Amino acid sequence: MNEIETKILDIDVDDIRKKAKKLNAPMVKSENQINKIFDFPDKRLVISKGYARIRIVENLLDHSSHYYMTTKKIISQNKFKIMQENETEIFDAISGENILRSLGLELIETVKKYRESYQYKNTLIEIDINDKTFCPFPYIEIESKDEIELEEVILLLGYTMEQTSSKSIYEITGKA
Repeated sequence: MNEIETKILDIDVDDIRKKAKKLNAPMVKSENQINKIFDFPDKRLVISKGYARIRIVENLLDHSSHYYMTTKKIISQNKFKIMQENETEIFDAISGENILRSLGLELIETVKKYRESYQYKNTLIEIDINDKTFCPFPYIEIESKDEIELEEVILLLGYTMEQTSSKSIYEITGKA
């Protein structure tokens, strides 16, 4: 599955929450995440703008925990970032990590963040607040399957296309 997304950096979190409320966009996620990023020793996934990930999610809305195994690869970074994503929910993080290790991948980074998401039509407005050692400022990621709707959301939030970035957070933080 491909996802179309863009980022708006260094946002005012309370302002975005107010704007989401004004748009009648309900909160659909409030979660703490631990993202464990894996690659081969020669970094071939990162070099080809991809990675494998185990995500541990603490859902703060229903007090449940979930675990996901994901591969991602950037296929375009023109107007928007378009990612090929393959994801499945798994029973536990350790088993997922062991599968990746058995394929020859190794843990290259662990990133903790808080994510709060709002749904507007078929688009997600995701507020990300990472551990400050990874990314020192909050940002929103706007994710959709439709470019026109994605642009509509950008404008409704009071931003322009010129204020968006199709770069990955690793490129933005200089950790790529």
